[in-house]
Amino acid sequence: MAIGRALILAVVAFFSCNGELLALNKLSQLSYYTESYPPYNYRESHQLKGIAVDLLAAAARRVDGQFDLHRIQLVPWARGYKLTRTGKNTVLFSTTRTPYRESLFDWVGPISATRVVIFARADREISITDEAQLNRYTIGVIAQDIGEQALLAAGVARKQLRRAHEATSLVHMLRRERVDLWAYEEAVGRYLMKQEEVDTDEFEVIFTLRVSELYYAFSRDSDPELRRRLQLGIDKVKASIEANGKTQYENILAKYR
Repeated sequence: MAIGRALILAVVAFFSCNGELLALNKLSQLSYYTESYPPYNYRESHQLKGIAVDLLAAAARRVDGQFDLHRIQLVPWARGYKLTRTGKNTVLFSTTRTPYRESLFDWVGPISATRVVIFARADREISITDEAQLNRYTIGVIAQDIGEQALLAAGVARKQLRRAHEATSLVHMLRRERVDLWAYEEAVGRYLMKQEEVDTDEFEVIFTLRVSELYYAFSRDSDPELRRRLQLGIDKVKASIEANGKTQYENILAKYR
């Protein structure tokens, strides 16, 4: 009887373990977090879209044959960042790859080049030639965003930073002079200005904080095989030539630019 019971428990344990492995043998069964960061990732008419969303789906389909967009949750950046740092089998995107973040995640990509800049009202005629000069101004940021992290790394005091939960709030804070400057990704910042029906000529880029690339950031416990497969899928998307003579990746970029 004891032997029989031990055998049953062993069989149950075997299938439970293998069931867990099977549950994670597809990229669509990981948990994904993203934020509103157009044109890379955002929601429009209740549908997730953007360069990073389309690239993820296309790459996963290349290696898995399918991808469930419902696995992607749109959340505030600080929440997604924390959940991926502490959660299991999670992916955060679009994430700027930096030396500070290098050991916090495992990386797949790149998605696209990125430039983090300082925006100012054009009529203020503010000139920044050195990072130290940034301490003279109040600067709008998103918590845990690359803009905030780049400013702190440059020696800007925390007391000079004004955090907001949404980047659209920072567009209006800068416009109404509730902050002097705004640190954010350039393409996304300009996209949001247009979305908020703000004349982009009201603002100018006065300083570049960081030039880098955007990636999919995997939690450190994620399966290396799944990371390898997504990388393979991305490489295939970037190499695949479509009917118009451009790669599938180039056509994804053109859709949003």
